[in-house]
This record gives sequence, C-alpha cells and structure tokens, in this order.
Amino acid sequence: MARKAKKTPFDPKAFLSKVNGNRTVSEYQKDNIVYSQGDPADSVFYLQTGKAKVTVVSEQGKEAVIAVLGPGDFFGEGCLTGQPLRLASVSAMTACKITRIAQSEIVSVIHTEPAFAELFIAHLLARNSRVEEDLVDQLFNSSEKRLARTLLLLANFGKEGEPEPVLAKISQATLAEIIGTTRSRVSFFMNKFRRLGLINYNGHIEVRRSLLNVVLHEKPEIRS
Repeated sequence: MARKAKKTPFDPKAFLSKVNGNRTVSEYQKDNIVYSQGDPADSVFYLQTGKAKVTVVSEQGKEAVIAVLGPGDFFGEGCLTGQPLRLASVSAMTACKITRIAQSEIVSVIHTEPAFAELFIAHLLARNSRVEEDLVDQLFNSSEKRLARTLLLLANFGKEGEPEPVLAKISQATLAEIIGTTRSRVSFFMNKFRRLGLINYNGHIEVRRSLLNVVLHEKPEIRS
C-alpha cells in the first residue's frame, strides 16, 4: 500500500509572497498611491518591504497622517467587517513591495489555516495596542515626547529583530502631521535632539537608542 504523501506545513510568509489568481505582488516607488480614500474596499494588503503612510482628508480638505506602516504590517482589513469604501488613503514613503489579497481568499485562509489566522490575529492585537498607545500619547504627552516616540517607532525600536536606526527621508511636515503639531515645532525639537546627541540629522535621520530616555521619562500612569 502506497504511503500517503506528507503534507507540507503551511508557511504564512511564503503564502503572502506568492502570486495566484487572488493574490498579486506589486512594487511601488516613493509617493505612489496604493489606494485612495473612497475607493472600493475589496481586498487586504500586506507590506513585505518598505514603509507606507495612511492619511485621511477632511471635508474641508485638511490632510492628516494617522499611521506609518512597516514590513510585516497588514492594512485595508476594514473590508472584512463590511466596510464598502476605504476610509483612508495609503501611499508609499519609500520603495515598497506589497501583496494584495482578495477579500474572499483571505477569509478562506483565515478559516482553513490556523498558522495564518494566528499571524493575522497577532497583527490585529498589535494594531489595537498601538491605537491605544497613540491615544494616550495625544492626550497626555508633550509634542516633544510624541516626536521622540514617532522617531523610535519609525526606526522599529521595540519590534522583532534589530532596529533600523537610519530612517528613510521623511519631511518635517510629515512628522508634524503624524504628531499633531507645527513644522516649526518639529524643527525646534529635531535641532534640540541633535544637540543632545539623541539623533544624527543631516539629510537623513539616524536615531540613537538614548532617545528612548525622552519617551520613558515621566511616562504617565494608566489605571484600568
């Protein structure tokens, strides 16, 4: 009697890197738009490499950066909750490689592959935690501390793997949008951080671990 072939374990990262009828992998250059606010929400995206930003525009035309995405992040998952249209826009901040997964396929793989479901749930939990931390940051922390935290997040401090201390070129205007302050305030704090030796800032930004002290100092206590 012939032996039954052993099934190869499901690899979520391999699944996300391969193309099929319901999955595409595309490369984006800086400032390329992945999708725009108001577009049909019919798929989920996975950022393989690079960085992207999520922005929203008010009815008055004011734009705000609400999140910065890095390798390993999913986005566009609102379609799984019945969201018919995109509530925000996503564009590349650097050269990116992004996987697009049709809504029907991601629903199927979540149901059939526990390894993928675990990866996706871990992303959702991390995203929820990040949203709570962002809210606390906006409510309790100074713009100086918010800028320090944003620079550390952009450099992947606190994430799996080694930090990436040298950031892709990011404008002071974009940093101001992310933390909710003015460009002049960002410029003031960036120069202060440089004088203190917390960052190197000469065309690109190099974040040093000592910048963590700005964020950790007098961290607000949160009570449940």
